[in-house]
Amino acid sequence: MKFVDEAYIDIVAGDGGAGCVSFRHEKYKEFGGPNGGDGGRGGHVFAVADPSLNTLVDFRYSRRHEAKRGQHGMGSDMFGAAGDDITLKMPVGTIISDAETGAVLYELMKPGEQIMIAKGGDGGFGNMRFKSAINRAPRQKTPGWPGERKNLKLELKVLADVGLLGMPNAGKSTLIAAISNARPKIADYPFTTLHPNLGVVRVGPEQSFVVADVPGLIEGASEGAGLGHLFLRHLQRTRLLLHIVDMAPFDETIDPVAQARSIIAELKKYDPKLHAKPRWLVLNKLDMLAPEDRAARVKDFTRRLRYKGPVFEISALTHEGCEHLVKAVYSQVSAQQAHEQPAPEVDPRFAGGQVG
Repeated sequence: MKFVDEAYIDIVAGDGGAGCVSFRHEKYKEFGGPNGGDGGRGGHVFAVADPSLNTLVDFRYSRRHEAKRGQHGMGSDMFGAAGDDITLKMPVGTIISDAETGAVLYELMKPGEQIMIAKGGDGGFGNMRFKSAINRAPRQKTPGWPGERKNLKLELKVLADVGLLGMPNAGKSTLIAAISNARPKIADYPFTTLHPNLGVVRVGPEQSFVVADVPGLIEGASEGAGLGHLFLRHLQRTRLLLHIVDMAPFDETIDPVAQARSIIAELKKYDPKLHAKPRWLVLNKLDMLAPEDRAARVKDFTRRLRYKGPVFEISALTHEGCEHLVKAVYSQVSAQQAHEQPAPEVDPRFAGGQVG
């Protein structure tokens, strides 16, 4: 598969340099005293969210990452130089957790966000640090402190406002190509999509949202069947799910209602929170039905499924109904974004509505 959304890495921050034992030796000057400098700190390891990346494939083939150690202290009051830091570029949406305990340590949620994931060790003290009134010629020094060492698991969850889900060959890739700038592979056989596709849907000037298309789900996906279970995690950060249903399957023995119920059941098994997200029904491929049969087919479908939410009738191939769907989705996403924004802080002096 071209898409890699999980990797394990070992990171090692630089050790601190050791302190130095040295005494000043100058001609005609007695009792020069200690002048051994401290060691330099070791290099830190940073992670930065790079919006130009969309996979963790680089870390699959390059597992160990080490920062440089600090330089040792030197005489003549010279401190060692700090070790060079290293910065690991990761896709936006990467979760960094402890590989052994599974505890989540960091999340890269914003483009350009940078965090320190391993701290370099501090440098050791030189003998000039131990000079005192009763210890005029100290010969003590300390070694540098070791840098942090961690075994980490990287997991990528794409950041999208809307997620498309449905059975293989339901028309998800055709829909994302019809409404966004994404150009996924489209073919007339199942499992055409092997990795998530992200597309930006432009509604108007400065009006857009991001939609994600993941591989089709089949019964048992939450337990490992098919490909969809590998990518269900990418739907967990979406605000809205669009459940795409093929209303004109090639095999007449296939019941779209049974398929829809299977998808809903898999969501609930995988993650109850994902199942509880707002989910709209999008009935696709209506261009393949006779015009006089459409209304009856849609009514029968929703009645048997016992679905009470919004229903959209579209044809992703001919773009019929897509514009109405896009506008409705944008309104829903915008409303949720406004609701999620924290309330502005109010100066307590103005909280009562009067000044003075």
